[in-house]
Amino acid sequence: MNSSLQKKLDNLPVTPGVYFHKNAKGEIIYVGKAAVLRNRVRQYFQKSRSRDPKTEALILDIADVDWMEVDSEIEALFLEAEMIRRYMPRYNILLRDDKAMSYIRVDYDSDYPTVSTTRRPLDDKARYFGPYNSTASVRQALKLLRRIFPYATRQIAGQKRASLHYHLGLDPGLEEGRTSLADYRSNLRKLMAVIEGKRQSIEHELERDMQRAAKLKDFELAAKLRNQFFSLQKLSQQVIFSDKEFMDISKDHALGELVDLLGLGKFPRRIEGYDISHMQGTDVVASMVVFTNGVSDKSSYRKFKTKIDHNNDFYNMNETLKRRLSAKNIKAWGKPNLVLIDGGKGQLDAANNARDERGCQPLAFIGLAKREEQIVIQKGRSNVELDYEVLHKLGGYATESDDFILVNVPHNTNLIKLLQRIRDESHRFAVSYHSVLKSKRQVASLLEDIPGIGPATRRKLLRTFGSVRGVSLAEQAEIAAAIGASKAVIVKKYLPPPAS
Repeated sequence: MNSSLQKKLDNLPVTPGVYFHKNAKGEIIYVGKAAVLRNRVRQYFQKSRSRDPKTEALILDIADVDWMEVDSEIEALFLEAEMIRRYMPRYNILLRDDKAMSYIRVDYDSDYPTVSTTRRPLDDKARYFGPYNSTASVRQALKLLRRIFPYATRQIAGQKRASLHYHLGLDPGLEEGRTSLADYRSNLRKLMAVIEGKRQSIEHELERDMQRAAKLKDFELAAKLRNQFFSLQKLSQQVIFSDKEFMDISKDHALGELVDLLGLGKFPRRIEGYDISHMQGTDVVASMVVFTNGVSDKSSYRKFKTKIDHNNDFYNMNETLKRRLSAKNIKAWGKPNLVLIDGGKGQLDAANNARDERGCQPLAFIGLAKREEQIVIQKGRSNVELDYEVLHKLGGYATESDDFILVNVPHNTNLIKLLQRIRDESHRFAVSYHSVLKSKRQVASLLEDIPGIGPATRRKLLRTFGSVRGVSLAEQAEIAAAIGASKAVIVKKYLPPPAS
């Protein structure tokens, strides 16, 4: 062990956090979480501990250690997952088991909302949070939160009386109307906000509502809100989702490299990524993903449907950024510290034009070109200052034209992994929205092509049979019972049978 590493081990804090093991080249080779950083990290270097060969190989490869302190154990759990997804350290891949990561599923929009964990998220309109590495820790956190924000975990068919969980204060009791659906959803909104790291804002909301209820002499409600408020505060001493603003983002390796390379002056607290998705100019959509303090902030994601379908990504990007930087959206969402455009020179130029038209010239805009993963900077317009000394230290180089600088940085550097993560997330979000619109259009067009079948009849068919496939599978007599015999004959004539 070198003296520099020993000195760091001596200065480890006794707080929760995420730690980074690095090799002699400075590459992050393992990311882990700890309830107490000092105890967990020092365990790796205790010779008396029994270890498997893979862990022994990791320890022999460790040349440096760094860490990020957070406010709670559960925050360390979630931050660890984000950092592993970003950096993909090789020892995390070697040491992990074969189990899939887990998600929290909130079926918020159903008539009987439930909260559960799952390893496989589906496109079922439920709200998913994650993924997380430790299912046991997530379930423990949900168990504690359920005492504050009661929720149902499943609906039992035919049940008409409130379950035992209601009498234990863990279930809303929808079966007997003990809680209205509107009040239950309001409670779930608070629960989801806490999951997203907004505990502090929910505490302020509860305290405000408690004082308001007391002024109105609704003492029963005030007491309920008081209990929620104090319980939420106590949970911060246990396993609980905590506020992201307490992260020490100066220890984020990727953000540090990004600040140094682009001369940003300060850490970009809010980074937004944009991508366009369409099929030959149809169902054109755009995505906006947000990374707060270097971590994916899914609650702030937004999607855009362009006003016209246009097979021109420059136009589509320009329209999207003009809408994003409207006065209304700036007021609602604030301004980004850095914008990443998925694309090359043309897309970045179109985005910069939109920014300038909106009078937001100081905002920093860069692109990430596909294939070579080049950082694209527009001279005099991107509002960044490339530091060539830092670039050379990272092992990169730049090529320049009259208007643009193309920055080539090794793909294993932390900052490229961060930019790739943002770019890939914006691409995924855009494609998923495009797929939904495309599917809806295709389904609608099948029914719209049937002569004599109007909008009301189409809606009735879909309500009755659930989908176009359901209509195709139905017998003519079943369709006739829904829309009449004459129309049923037309539907069966024009609607093809589903593929086997």
